[in-house]
Parts: sequence; C-alpha cells; structure tokens
Amino acid sequence: MKTKLAEVAPVGSFEEQVMLAVLRTGSDAYGMTVRRELEKVTSRSVTIGSVYITLDRLEAKGLVASSRTAGRGGSSSRRVFAVTALGVRALAETKAIRERLWAGVELRLRNV
Repeated sequence: MKTKLAEVAPVGSFEEQVMLAVLRTGSDAYGMTVRRELEKVTSRSVTIGSVYITLDRLEAKGLVASSRTAGRGGSSSRRVFAVTALGVRALAETKAIRERLWAGVELRLRNV
C-alpha cells in the first residue's frame, strides 16, 4: 500500500536543511560536505556533531540512508548519505505545509 503524502510526517527546520544539503551535494554527501553546504547557503556556523546527530536521526526515521565508500588514496572509508523516497515525500509535505502557512501573509517592516 502506498503512503499518501499527507500521511508522511513533516520534518523540522534543521532536518529539512540537512536533507536539502544532502540532495544538493549528491553523491558527495558525507558529513563534512553536508556541513559546508549548509554553512555556504545559510551563512551560519554549523557544528559537525549537529550534522551527524541529525543524519543519524533521519536515518533512524528512514528518511535518509547511508553507505560506506572507500576513502581517497586508500584512506579510511566515508559514510555517504542519500535521501530516500520516504524522505523526498517528507520534504514535499514539509514544503507544502510551509507554503500553505505563508499564503496570504504579508510581512511589513515597522519603525521601532
């Protein structure tokens, strides 16, 4: 039985950002490249520990999967991440909810 989009739980803000960074870095999505992508796009400092904790939590939920690949030049293996089909559906649901919430909202800057 296929899971309906509405039955997929949305993800939190940082989880969403991590998953999007995994998608953006593609086959090179190991912890440090995900961290660098997050920092580049958000212009915020991100600890490698918070990235790995989030990736582990997402993997436990079935939203990302990891595999080991051989390191460059015979170095130790790397854990590379990919967003699963369930993860893609969760991202789509998260985006749809956010867009529904933003619909009709107009931000106005006020002089304080």
